[in-house]
Amino acid sequence: MSSSNIKVSGFSLAKAKELKGDDFYDVQTINSLTVAIVCDGVGSAVEGAQAAQRTTNYLMNNLKKKPKTWSIEKSIKSFIASINSILYEESQINYERSELVTTLTIVIINGNRLYGANVGDSRVYLHRDSKLIQLSSDHAMEEEGYEGVLTQAIGIEKTTEPYYFENLVQKDDKILLCSDGLYTILDDTALNDNIKLGAHSLVKKASKIHKDDLPDDTTAVTIEILQADELEDFKLQNLPIPLTLKKEQVIDGYKLLKALIQNERTWLCSKKTKNYVIKFASTECIEDEKSLDLFVREAWNAKRLKAKFFPKAVIPKNRTQRYYVMQLFLGEDLDAYMQHKQITIDDSIELARTLLEMTQYLVKFDLVHGDIKPNNIMIAKDGDENLEFKIIDFGSMTEIFSSNSKAGTPSYLSPERFQGESISESSEIFSMGVTLYLCLTGKYPYGEIEAFQTPTFKEAKKPSIYNSNIPDWLDSVILRCIALDKDRRYSHYSEMSYELKYPQKVKPFFCKNASLIERSPLSFYKVGFIIMTVLNFLLIIWMNV
Repeated sequence: MSSSNIKVSGFSLAKAKELKGDDFYDVQTINSLTVAIVCDGVGSAVEGAQAAQRTTNYLMNNLKKKPKTWSIEKSIKSFIASINSILYEESQINYERSELVTTLTIVIINGNRLYGANVGDSRVYLHRDSKLIQLSSDHAMEEEGYEGVLTQAIGIEKTTEPYYFENLVQKDDKILLCSDGLYTILDDTALNDNIKLGAHSLVKKASKIHKDDLPDDTTAVTIEILQADELEDFKLQNLPIPLTLKKEQVIDGYKLLKALIQNERTWLCSKKTKNYVIKFASTECIEDEKSLDLFVREAWNAKRLKAKFFPKAVIPKNRTQRYYVMQLFLGEDLDAYMQHKQITIDDSIELARTLLEMTQYLVKFDLVHGDIKPNNIMIAKDGDENLEFKIIDFGSMTEIFSSNSKAGTPSYLSPERFQGESISESSEIFSMGVTLYLCLTGKYPYGEIEAFQTPTFKEAKKPSIYNSNIPDWLDSVILRCIALDKDRRYSHYSEMSYELKYPQKVKPFFCKNASLIERSPLSFYKVGFIIMTVLNFLLIIWMNV
């Protein structure tokens, strides 16, 4: 779930007049996860405060680098077991008894799902529809005279069995994590009535009841769900995926007319005299959760990215199968167009501007297109015979700086992408440059690269060698886009956009090994003239000796 959909607060007060207590808490956003932890160092233990802080930090740090193949449940249980073992063994070595001891409660929110666990008597509550429900389970004795005596805590025994739970969260839910110092003062009714005020107010209210002389360290963390995760909602919808699709088939009023792609998952269709493009999830999505995730994200991006350079897309509310619908854009893709005609210089500049507008728009969503190339650019002529461009393929879009993305087509990938570097503005600019080079010259600057190849790159020739209509400034812009050394390439879209807007300010761009005559013909001839003058002067002196 996006951090913008969540509001968090945390606060802690030490007991009595002490300056620092044994409680410790932390709340962080780790990639798409919201993680909250509250630990209450056992007061009777010598190192309770240290155990609370170390447990919190250990869990946070390990969640940041958890193996990608591990589920959240496995991560929680494994990391709890690990820190428990570490603290227990260290206590036995240093004290020959358990002294690094703390309770623990942890909550992780991913999408619309809440994952949680607790060891000891720190608690997790869920507030929904004016009701407060305890999600955690206390590890404490209930027998008379032994109330509150812990049966489990981190570091108290060689092994521990955390209480693990999962739930779905929804808009307006509030989650409370707290140490026993809070709920022993504020009962469920008081917690229910005041949770909406946040952690600070809860702890201060408890302190006020005891006239700012708390009998125990008191800590609270609150998480408020401001907005449900729409992406997760789409995924959880129980929608079938058709195994086969046929011409004339009608689905939710959309009549399939013609398969547009060989796999027959994207169709031209009609509804109420209008034509559209309808795209269905692939059959791999039925068994492969990762494929389903990718399609759901593709549909969600198509729906939410509304700009003039994208076809309009909708996800019908009452659909009975997993698909989304796009506006039909009449025209052909740029690759097909180039088979019979070359685009003009003016059209290439307009294409560059459109691609830059698109990429700058996507940055607002922390996205990149991921597969800029002529096949993903649709074109049509307007009334003035100028070309109009639309960018397609929502399926290739991925998070900017993603290091595990396989997005892209080899011939358009920057050299560093082949080395496993993350996708960035610079690598997207490289793809734009290759696209412009190809459109204006009919040639790839570094040759066509197959998927199985590990390419070796040699300096590209100036595009004006193949197309003399290309002005010098545009030559330099394209060469800077496709520079093999990314330090010589545009780093940001804004840099390239500025030079397109002010071509008179574009500085000449030369390959590193370019000769002086290439870099500056005037300087070359000036140097040559000076050398010849000196030689002639020396020759005259020699002849007169």
